[in-house]
Amino acid sequence: MFKNVIAPIQAWLLSQGKCVGCGMPLSKAKTQKHKYGQMVTCKCGRIYIQDMKTKKYRRALLNEV
Repeated sequence: MFKNVIAPIQAWLLSQGKCVGCGMPLSKAKTQKHKYGQMVTCKCGRIYIQDMKTKKYRRALLNEV
């Protein structure tokens, strides 16, 4: 039940280009090249992958880290 409440808020934050943990804009986070796009590491430690074609963010999977 808790995930049903949190998931839409996290999806909205990612669509705005913000971290789901601390709310910092991901455009200000550290970036590095990755084979799936661009790997973005937030100051709170969460890792995201930015698709370079669509410029959208998603949480990185364990095998991508």
